[in-house]
Amino acid sequence: MKIKITSDSTCDLTPALLERFNISVCPLYIIKDGVSYRDQVDITTDEIFAHVEAGGSLCTTAAVSEADYDDFFAREQQGYDGLVHVTISSDMSVCYQSACNSARRHANVHVVDSRNLSSAQGLIVIEGAEMAARGDMTAAQIADAMRALTPKVDASFCVDRLEYLRKGGRCSAVAALGANLLSIKPCIEVRDGKMLVAKKYRGHYDKVLRDYVHERLAGNDTLRLNRIMVTHTPVPDGIVDMVKQEILSLQPFAEILETQALGTVACHCGPHTLGILYVHK
Repeated sequence: MKIKITSDSTCDLTPALLERFNISVCPLYIIKDGVSYRDQVDITTDEIFAHVEAGGSLCTTAAVSEADYDDFFAREQQGYDGLVHVTISSDMSVCYQSACNSARRHANVHVVDSRNLSSAQGLIVIEGAEMAARGDMTAAQIADAMRALTPKVDASFCVDRLEYLRKGGRCSAVAALGANLLSIKPCIEVRDGKMLVAKKYRGHYDKVLRDYVHERLAGNDTLRLNRIMVTHTPVPDGIVDMVKQEILSLQPFAEILETQALGTVACHCGPHTLGILYVHK
């Protein structure tokens, strides 16, 4: 069977990874000053941050429409026996419902709710692409296997600057001010498809990240060690290398894949956000 794996742009996979695993993405929309732009097609993450830093209003996001999915599925199906599409968590966006509605109008298109976002969604997409590359599974079988994987994916991020969370309504202005005064850096975690504050760290950003990585990985024997993602928005020089070194000092992952949070995710977390994302056995 020749199966195509696709995803929403919220999977935050790099162009190199998309090419390596033969994955295509359908972009969500970034709304800047009332104008819609396709994420990473018409607008970049750097342009989003530059707009806000220059005093512009916070950009918002919009889901993929059914019409967009119709065009996308029709194009990506060509030359394949079936297609499996992975969306951002249905608790965070209507993308899943829109993709399901569109899939009913196409033959052998299956939609998987990742119950996650960013490269945690990307890990599920990559696993599906590896299954597809073997050529011994139907689209329905791959979709079922990907759904079974979703509860095993661990996603969390440490946020250094809270302006975006505050402006986006993720926490009150008072809470954001208090956190900044106390040097608190929240750890945002995805549980059952929803985001919540898992822990509040305090101190300098590099120390917070060391503590965060250590608490997540040290002595953890539940991990699949084939790969781990380090996903981030712009962070100070040396931070990513430090995190990678800390990871390898704690667990022998076969590969560490670094990706940057694209526009849809970055709009809500802002600069100086970093997370490690991996799969449990």
